[in-house]
Amino acid sequence: MRTAHELAAMIRDGRLTAVEALESHLERIDKHNPELNAIVSLDAGGARARAEEADAALRRGEISGPLHGVPMTVKDGLDVAGMRTTVGTPVLDRVPTEDGTAAARLRAAGAVLIGHTNVPPWLADYQTDNPIFGRTANPWDPARTPGGSSGGAAAAVATGMTPLEIVSDLAGSARLPAHFCGVYGLKATEHRAPMTGFLRPPDGTARPVRIMATLGVMARDLADLELGLAVISGPDGFDADVAPVPLGARRPREVADLRVAVAPTLPGAVVAHGVRRQVDRVAAEISAAGGTVERRLPDVDWAALHRLFGELLHAVTGVFDPESGLSEEHRSLGWYLTALDRRDRFIAAWEAYLADVDALLLPPAMTTAFPHTGTDGLVDVDGRAVGYQRQGELLVFANLLGLPGLVAPAGFDDDGLPAGVQLVGRRWSELGLLDVAQALELAGILPGFQAPPGF
Repeated sequence: MRTAHELAAMIRDGRLTAVEALESHLERIDKHNPELNAIVSLDAGGARARAEEADAALRRGEISGPLHGVPMTVKDGLDVAGMRTTVGTPVLDRVPTEDGTAAARLRAAGAVLIGHTNVPPWLADYQTDNPIFGRTANPWDPARTPGGSSGGAAAAVATGMTPLEIVSDLAGSARLPAHFCGVYGLKATEHRAPMTGFLRPPDGTARPVRIMATLGVMARDLADLELGLAVISGPDGFDADVAPVPLGARRPREVADLRVAVAPTLPGAVVAHGVRRQVDRVAAEISAAGGTVERRLPDVDWAALHRLFGELLHAVTGVFDPESGLSEEHRSLGWYLTALDRRDRFIAAWEAYLADVDALLLPPAMTTAFPHTGTDGLVDVDGRAVGYQRQGELLVFANLLGLPGLVAPAGFDDDGLPAGVQLVGRRWSELGLLDVAQALELAGILPGFQAPPGF
């Protein structure tokens, strides 16, 4: 399995054609997708035409960008012209006539878009199953979920059906599936990348989700995360919330120079031993290598933080739906502005807390991948039955605060399932998080990507 930057280099150097790269991925899709159901709305014919165009351009000495000729997928929620987009629900099932910003930028960078990856309805579940395309399975154990809402993306990346994927994250959607499937998942800082053409409301309705949601990248190595983030970031002239903040540059780090805060769990959260063990191990090995490790969290009201996230999530997703059960108070401008003021206070407290550390190291979820279950299902956490929706207790604080978060593979639990660790940093510090993870990989503290057996 080649990474996106490896494929791009091979195509540029003439060691591989775009058509050959595409056909290799289509073969993997034919082989593995029937079992996993990760990629939907596959456009093989259109992709072949675009790959041929990429090869013809290269023969003329023309290179579109850093992804020239690289085949890849995007999450079913991002508009791609001519490609069926459903967001997992018949309500939004349509074929867009124009690209959203993410798709347009990927095309401009030379990518060959081949299909969407599967999602739960409205991207609103930690499992991936919907009435249109059905359920996606985890490649490490098909009886288990790959997570959600970017479950199709995680399964496709882990099995080499795509080298790179653009995803979203409103409550952990980029990070939890990465942890469940053993790949890398990066949640960008809020307003880093335009949301134009993502979860486009029907009939020209105003876009309700203007806070907490962000795009992200899923891949099999850190360099591809940086590549994908660079392509999709920055203002587009439509999403006025996006700030023109430069990504900056990567810089080599030594573990001995790292300063990391660590939290094996968060107040009120439940974490299985097999997940917590990886956080404790990584923290101990950073300390043994000379890095500074502090076991501390900001002094905030965690119950109020989670309550505010829930209230804002309900408000921004239900404000235009008369059947959402949203109260009149929570539909008012006054309530919303007051809620934003409360959010600002939490953000300020966290910015102060993160000012003197490179990252907060913590678990990315309550468990590793759990068996497929109903929406009200329980999962086993060291002998305790817990509702699986509580996975978000390790994730949603970063969405409320607009912070970037990175999940990287760290090892396995006692059942042989992938277990990752999560790194969260200050706003706009995505590349700093990649630098921390790179230092940990070079030191052998993090193992890097490992493919599921049989793939």
